[in-house]
Amino acid sequence: MTPVVVVGAGPVGLSAALGLRAHGLPVLLLEAGPEGRRRPGSRALFVHRETLRLLDGVRPGLAAEITAYGRTWHTRRTLYRGREVYSRTFRPASAPSGLPPFTSLRQTDTERFLLAACEAAGVEFVWDAEVARVRTSAAGAVLTAADGRSWTARHVIAADGARSAVRAALGIRMEGTHGDGFHVVVDVADVPDAELPLERVFHYEHPGLGGRSVMRVPFTGGFQVDLQCRDDDVREEFGGEDAVRRWLPAAVGEGYGERVLWVSTYRFLRKVAASFTDPHGRVLLAGEAAHLFPPFGARGMNSGIADATAAARAVAAGTPEAVAGFAEVRRAAALFNSAAAGTALDHLRPRRRIVRVKQRAAAALAPVLPWCGSWLEHAPYGPRHGAAALVGGTY
Repeated sequence: MTPVVVVGAGPVGLSAALGLRAHGLPVLLLEAGPEGRRRPGSRALFVHRETLRLLDGVRPGLAAEITAYGRTWHTRRTLYRGREVYSRTFRPASAPSGLPPFTSLRQTDTERFLLAACEAAGVEFVWDAEVARVRTSAAGAVLTAADGRSWTARHVIAADGARSAVRAALGIRMEGTHGDGFHVVVDVADVPDAELPLERVFHYEHPGLGGRSVMRVPFTGGFQVDLQCRDDDVREEFGGEDAVRRWLPAAVGEGYGERVLWVSTYRFLRKVAASFTDPHGRVLLAGEAAHLFPPFGARGMNSGIADATAAARAVAAGTPEAVAGFAEVRRAAALFNSAAAGTALDHLRPRRRIVRVKQRAAAALAPVLPWCGSWLEHAPYGPRHGAAALVGGTY
């Protein structure tokens, strides 16, 4: 019997494997995809300081590797219908640990660092291992792949994503909401020697984009553009590569049409698993196998890595109480994050006229009342969170 099996070689699964190895446990990691697969796109873009601290705790030096490659921008700007209502440049700062507030890099690069760390830590990988069935008992869990192979483990950490085969096999339902709208996320490569300013820009009701809101965020080697579409927009008119090349110049200027690296559309999902474990406490859900949030606010991967390290601690403790405590705390964290994402969504896609009136009034008053501009700057991300929230299990 293998002590622990991790399912899924994304950032959450890789982090769980590192956490288990840090506790001295042998780890077998099953991944449905082939060895060497590279998933396109930035997907999760931010790695927050609290997450970097967690990663350094399970693999000393890993945070320094990631931050040395990633980018930390210090200027934030917010505009409303073409007029700037907030701008602030922060002095570079780091915690006593030397870690920046965050670093920004494409998820494919984050996974590259995590995979190398897992290989160095002695994690065993099985590729092309698509889990089809899961059976649990008081003694452990049995995983069976689509091709008939099977593995027995005392515990399983399921980090196999939004369409988790493990969660589905256990019959654990997802609870929450599924919004009607969507947004388009585009990765764009820098123009050499003509890089855009290293700043994050959010633009309410962009006049060149038909009043749709748009955000631009730098990462190493380029930037991401997030276009908030309307409920009645058609995906093909905004989400295809040809469509992106039509509206992209209005968002970032000319010259980037042939530098598009990746395009994807996302629905506004806010869902949390009804339980983070099976009835026997042998399978622990982490990351998108356990919760789905809209991408804004950087809650997905960061809270998923917090899930992963907490799951590793619970498994290492080896008691039913530790597993139950993991499930209770991390589900509470997911519900907190879901509510925070809902607050942000109410601001980004206001259904009530009063919200738009408040935004319009705040934009008009921002030149004389700076707190109005600050509200417009911070509201799209929901309630703020930090190290205390992470320690308390609400990140």
